[in-house]
Amino acid sequence: MTQVITAKLKLNLDAEQKALVSRTALAYREALNHASAVAFDNGKISNGAKLQKVVYGELRGLFGLGSQMACSVTRQVTATYKGLWTKVKQNAAAIKAGHTKKRYKGLDKAPKYASRTVTLNYPRDYSFKPERTVSINTLDGRIKVSYDGYDKHLELIANCTAGAPLGETPRPHCLKKIGEAEIVYQRSSKTYYLMVSMELETADINPLSITRVSGVDVGMRYLAVETDLHNKAKFYSGKAARHKANRYFKARKTLQRKGTRSAKRRLIALSGRERRFIADVNHQISKEIAKPNSLIGLENLTGIRDRTKSKSGKQASKKQRRANRNKALWSFAELHGYIDYKANLNGSLATKVPAHYTSQSCPKCGHTSKANRPNKGLLFRCECCNHELHSDLIGARNIAMRTLLVRQDWTSAGTLSMCPDVSGDETKAEILQRFSELRWSLDASPHCSGTPLSGG
Repeated sequence: MTQVITAKLKLNLDAEQKALVSRTALAYREALNHASAVAFDNGKISNGAKLQKVVYGELRGLFGLGSQMACSVTRQVTATYKGLWTKVKQNAAAIKAGHTKKRYKGLDKAPKYASRTVTLNYPRDYSFKPERTVSINTLDGRIKVSYDGYDKHLELIANCTAGAPLGETPRPHCLKKIGEAEIVYQRSSKTYYLMVSMELETADINPLSITRVSGVDVGMRYLAVETDLHNKAKFYSGKAARHKANRYFKARKTLQRKGTRSAKRRLIALSGRERRFIADVNHQISKEIAKPNSLIGLENLTGIRDRTKSKSGKQASKKQRRANRNKALWSFAELHGYIDYKANLNGSLATKVPAHYTSQSCPKCGHTSKANRPNKGLLFRCECCNHELHSDLIGARNIAMRTLLVRQDWTSAGTLSMCPDVSGDETKAEILQRFSELRWSLDASPHCSGTPLSGG
């Protein structure tokens, strides 16, 4: 198996080198905006080969970019347009289904690029050298720069530059491939970083060797609730995170209202700090959850906003608007991504299971109803069997049982579906029917043969 990680390397540039990198980054940004305008004027092109035929010569002549950088510009611009066209189609489908009346306006004008970034191809645009240095291509030729970073990432790169062959040794955490890199400028510290994509070789996992199955439910009151099949649960409170997020929101609102140049500079620094805070919390939680030799079940949150509608705008109370804001700000997809890659590095696997009715289904008797969650609170009380428990723990238990079912299918079929397709009504009904038969208690289970779907 392979796992892609990103190494963040701080470039130690002197004044002359910094001027060269800055000039290259600014030219690359101008080239992106030029290619974006051309793509917009020619029918909002999202095909890379087609756009490259139109703008390649201009990117080389007007902006002085090398051949690889010019190709990277067209790929990046067309990738942006592909994403925007996808959102246009999703918006059209939502309007047709009656979910919204608002028209998506992302393609009403050409997208603009504001960040100083440069995409580099390995080894044509950059390459690693001995003594912890990297050779980077600029508009005025190559420069050799020293760098700093995370010790484990530096060790992987050092083994590569020492002449160790990539990918020939099948040992875990061996560097298999170095991919593209991106030069990123951090305005608050006026520092350039090199974000390097690296593909690692990880050990293959046998489903029979996995001894631990767990489920993870995410939310805002508790950012994550984890439980395994032996009733060992852990709650990761979101109280402190919500309090700090509200402080960031109030500070941002005050600065936006002020509108001065110094307020805008402060907003930039504040946004970076908030982003790093969320990433740090997600890293801490994912490190605790991604235990060795585990199969970790995560909710498939695709389309979750359409399935969990809540009041917004003038119809919502002040408390509801604050809850909607917190839900929108926190990156649960980022948390899932962190759990996934940390699990792979620890000899474990993360898999997605359908999230339908995980907080409404009773794990003891299988009864599913919205009324099982009185006032959508933290208490789950089953209408049928009167089973009571924390609602987030109920969700985590249902996810853990569904993950165990995925493991059984994996063992029998030999393939693991990382994200089951439940888009079809018949397929969805069949999968939900299987889930409705799961029981947390062995005594209450309608199917007691084989491996019990029980947690104790």
